[in-house]
Amino acid sequence: MLDIIIGIILLLSFIGFTVYAVKGGNLMIGFLVMAIFWTALAIIGGQLTWADAQTKIFQGGPESWGATAVVVIFGSWFGQVLVKTGIAATIIRKTVELGGDKPFVTTILLCFVTGLIFTSTFGAGAVVAVGVIVLPILMSLGVPKPLAVSSYLMSVGSGMYVNLVLFKQMQGIFEGFQYDSNYLKFGFAAMAVQLIVIFVMVGVRLNKKALVHSWAASTGSIESTEAPWYSLITPVIPVILAIVFKWQPIPAFIVASFFALFVCGKIKSYKDCEKIVTKTFYDGVVDVASLLGFLFILPMFNKIAGPCSYFFQKILGGVIPTNALVLCILFAVVAPLGLFRGPLTIFGAGAAVLGILNGMGVYSAVLLFPLIYTPTITMNISCCPTQSWNLWAINYSKVSTKEFLTSGVLWGWIICAINSLLVYFMYGMH
Repeated sequence: MLDIIIGIILLLSFIGFTVYAVKGGNLMIGFLVMAIFWTALAIIGGQLTWADAQTKIFQGGPESWGATAVVVIFGSWFGQVLVKTGIAATIIRKTVELGGDKPFVTTILLCFVTGLIFTSTFGAGAVVAVGVIVLPILMSLGVPKPLAVSSYLMSVGSGMYVNLVLFKQMQGIFEGFQYDSNYLKFGFAAMAVQLIVIFVMVGVRLNKKALVHSWAASTGSIESTEAPWYSLITPVIPVILAIVFKWQPIPAFIVASFFALFVCGKIKSYKDCEKIVTKTFYDGVVDVASLLGFLFILPMFNKIAGPCSYFFQKILGGVIPTNALVLCILFAVVAPLGLFRGPLTIFGAGAAVLGILNGMGVYSAVLLFPLIYTPTITMNISCCPTQSWNLWAINYSKVSTKEFLTSGVLWGWIICAINSLLVYFMYGMH
């Protein structure tokens, strides 16, 4: 009877936390309160001792993500290097020149290049730095503001499917899950699906009579710094080193960053090296400072979700599907629950849902990882105003939240539906 009561209390607290997240509550504080509350209930229910709570939840949780935090910092540093060397701006300028005076062609080329840049680049600073170049160009081409914002941000999100930094954050939850060919066959396929749907979205919604306005002004908005042509491979260097040569993320980011700095002439002496490396690294850390605080609190909640899954199983055991196809279809149907830090985004209430699914012992990490990753990336990171860089783009372009949501959410839902079924065909049929 006590197990049922605790299970009900846990479920009510989970619903309350979801509402709190949707209303824009501070997630770092929210996860800390939930971790403490769920730990107390787990101790009362006999699933955890106070000694284990200290070592495994409150100490072990943050420590387990120490390595992830370091990767996030180096990934953000790499993003700053791409911006400061002018590589990002040069790639975009070349893309605009290639598209010529054709708004549709230029728009889809910019979306593709943006996705490519963010396969390795990470951090709000990088998204903002590229956005202040791309968004004015899109709008000068006659692309409506809401469509310009949605297409840019969804393009950023497409690259996240194979982004090393974001993958490492998820790897902290799915310990032992590898960035290898088994995952990357889904990662690149899901990225392609998102980009193709973006292209369709642009094609359907772009006014065929759109004129190119203020073309000179739009190209002039790009910084004049011209990076050498051979430096333009820099964004894909970390990904290639990781996939082809099995490098770890940090050495891959270091090599790519110094390659960019050297070939772009930013290091001509020891003093130059000292100055720019220190500056870009500092900016990279500042860029992800609030994210790091969140990353150290979230694992406390993830760790306690395991012991608490026993109580959820008691009250939800007969409700949660145990068939992989049914689960994937369910994720496809309710994908919008990934919005507003809801129960289908791992950086929100989805952490608890994942804890419950893991606790059931029915589904493997091979299935659950890409399944929860899909709404997290496409709904939360690409289409939700609670994501920091999305909020920046909304304010920067003076697009209302309603316009932003109505512009991208339906297309994001389509992407989630396709990718959720893709997960089943790749991993759920075994």
